[in-house]
Amino acid sequence: MREMLDCPQLPHFFEMKRAALHTLGCKLNYAETATIGKQFVQKGYTLVDITESADVVVINTCSVTEHADRECRQIIRRALRTSPHATIAVVGCYAQLNSSSLQSMPGVKIVLGTEEKFNLFHYIENASDEQPSVVAPSVDEITTIHAASSTGFGERTRVFLKIQEGCDYHCSYCTVPLARGRSRSIPKEIVLQQAYEVVEQGYKEIVLTGVNVGEYSTESGERLVSLLKELVQIDGLQRIRISSIEPNLLSDELLELWFNEPKLCKHWHIPLQSGSNGILKLMQRRYNREFYRTKVETIKHYYPNAGIGADVIVGFPGETDALFNETYDFISEIPITYLHVFSYSARPYTPASTFDFQVEPRIRQERSERLHLLGIEKKRKFLQSFPGKIVTVLVESEVTPGVYSGLTEEYVRVVFEANSDVKNSLVSVFIDNAQDGQCHGFLIQPIFQCQERVYP
Repeated sequence: MREMLDCPQLPHFFEMKRAALHTLGCKLNYAETATIGKQFVQKGYTLVDITESADVVVINTCSVTEHADRECRQIIRRALRTSPHATIAVVGCYAQLNSSSLQSMPGVKIVLGTEEKFNLFHYIENASDEQPSVVAPSVDEITTIHAASSTGFGERTRVFLKIQEGCDYHCSYCTVPLARGRSRSIPKEIVLQQAYEVVEQGYKEIVLTGVNVGEYSTESGERLVSLLKELVQIDGLQRIRISSIEPNLLSDELLELWFNEPKLCKHWHIPLQSGSNGILKLMQRRYNREFYRTKVETIKHYYPNAGIGADVIVGFPGETDALFNETYDFISEIPITYLHVFSYSARPYTPASTFDFQVEPRIRQERSERLHLLGIEKKRKFLQSFPGKIVTVLVESEVTPGVYSGLTEEYVRVVFEANSDVKNSLVSVFIDNAQDGQCHGFLIQPIFQCQERVYP
């Protein structure tokens, strides 16, 4: 954790305060935690791992599933055992939705919702052992949006850049609109400024993140397509990846740009959730399986090597064996390349939590395991299409001396040997074989080698 952010060296006799930050959930949360972490560095803190003693512990939470809630409570207890005198701050989605249960936990001194977490230092400076500070206003009152990125935090090759927040969709199982409010977007000028700064710091790839990135829309009329058209013009920016996009927001205009612009990674993560039209309707999703199939097959037609991932929920209320088999068969038929499988988790305040015909946990687990195995087989077949091909890899790390690892634009992990340090470079790799969920090959030649970056 000390290496996550670089900070000025202070005299050894000055003991800096220590802060531990921990993220649960999505890439958006990761970008926001990084932004909060940079605030700590600016205030003179040293960042440490949550397993180390700290003066302040910040847990940025998720509340998509019951498991995420339970994990948050476990992390709070572990943090208190490690840092019994620390100021424990719990922020984010779980804090927004369940502030009362968190404030009653021993040791928790600050509970801040999804908007107020960016004002964390105001509450740290006024923290009290007597009464926790709790601020989680109604989402109807949340109108602002805070920029966030992961620059200087963790990875040195790509940056998670927040462009959007909140969601206007109301899927019957989802708490995100309740936790983060209505859809709001970062103004284009700010996104572009951050992108230029990212390139100046030597990063090669930007991953655009948000709750519902495809909903990007500003008051000046900018949409995701127009933002992308300007981002690809930035010299030095080699890759742009979109973290996830709803199938109904994959417009023909957007796909045309995606197919024809080399800087846009040929990797799509398109939530499916179910392959049964009946379940999709109960979920209040904005498409049917036929629409989804058309989008996926269109992508594969124009770009056969495309990496296409999907999220799937099993055990949704009313999902019979027959309806689950519809999902299983549908996924088997369409050319997606990997799966993220989730067992349905009834969330408070959502319509689905009151639906009849809730599925037993045992059955949910069995269905999850079946789809997980299907996902492994889908990915194996996809990777087996790469041996004999030359791919471009953005090198992330040296996994062992002389052995490097990175990602292709299709989101394929590649491991290869090199005689010199090629981290944070785009290189050509000939793929020799695929096994254990990744491809293996040998270096052809560097395509782009960056200059050494110097961090302040």
